[in-house]
Order: sequence, then C-alpha cells, then structure tokens
Amino acid sequence: MLALMTTLGGLPVAAQTTPAATSGVARPAAQPNGPSVELPPEYVIGPQDVLGIVFWRDAEMTGDVTVRPDGRITLPLIGDLTAVGWTPDQLKVLIQQAASKLLEEPAITVVIRQINSRKVFITGQVRTPGAHVLAGPLTVMQLIALAGGLDEYANKKNITIMRMEDGRQKVFPFNYNEVANGKRLDQNIVLKPGDTIVVP
Repeated sequence: MLALMTTLGGLPVAAQTTPAATSGVARPAAQPNGPSVELPPEYVIGPQDVLGIVFWRDAEMTGDVTVRPDGRITLPLIGDLTAVGWTPDQLKVLIQQAASKLLEEPAITVVIRQINSRKVFITGQVRTPGAHVLAGPLTVMQLIALAGGLDEYANKKNITIMRMEDGRQKVFPFNYNEVANGKRLDQNIVLKPGDTIVVP
C-alpha cells in the first residue's frame, strides 16, 4: 500500500492508495489521447467525470478513467486515489507524488475528457424535461431553450428555481413573460450545479 502526504490549499492532505477492487473500478479507455473540454473557471472534479491521465513516455500507465461514485479513481500500479473535490492541477500533484515511488521524475498531465458531475435539471411543462450538463455559464432562459421551450399549458408566470446552499433549500421566482419582454432581467440568473427549474 502506498501513502503520500502533500499540502493543498494550505492544508495537509493524506491520500492512500489501495489495490484495485474487482468491481466499480475505473478502467483505462482504449483511446487515452482523446479530446479535452473547456473547463469552467470554478471547476473541480466530480463523480462520473471522465479524466485522461497522461504519463509522458509511459503508454502502459496512460489512460482514461471515470471517477467512481465514491469519488475515487484507480490507476495502473498506483491503485486508488481520491479525485473528487480537486482541480486537475491538484490531482496531478497527488498522482505525481504517488508515481514518484515507482518512476523517476514522472511527468503527468490530467485532462478532462467529459464533465458529467456538473448538471442542472428542468422538470414540468417543458418539451424535453431532464438533466443537462453545465459545461459553462447558463441562464434560466437558456436552459428552457435547451429543453425545447415551454409547453402550451405552462404557467409562465410562476416558474421557480430550486437551489441548495449551505444545506438549505432556496427558491427563486421566475416570470417567463417578464423576462421575454425585457423586464426584471435580474430573474434570469446564472445557474449553478444542482439547480432545478420547475415549470408548473
């Protein structure tokens, strides 16, 4: 079992690696050199995100992995590392620390292939309710458009945005007619991961 200690954000962080489990293990993808995505400024890694871990001049350890629901990834020879909550650069530091036990001066790059953890939701009287990946800034009106627009019988004046902040549920009112007519545009807020729009 490998153990590493580093400092991130001013706090000491300990991470232990364990042998790969027989189930729920993120496995290397067949094409580790796939495209990356543009990251939001505040992005941190979350569950179900797909990461490309690239070891310079080491194809055997290079591969794509999916962050498991427990927040961890499994890397060849290294084992399990916690990925959730770190930026790609912070995760790179953790991997470099662990890989230095096996390789001399490992050169590693962490690339985000897919962002699946940052989602917003829309439900109710829209044409295509469901979840949408929040890959960049997105307003209420934009999400309604992505959902195909409002249904004929939607209550346009009483739409709500539900958000969890500091463990508390907050509700923001949204009047579609007002915003569509250029009034009270402050209602058209920028959405955050986990927000749910309810269209009665």
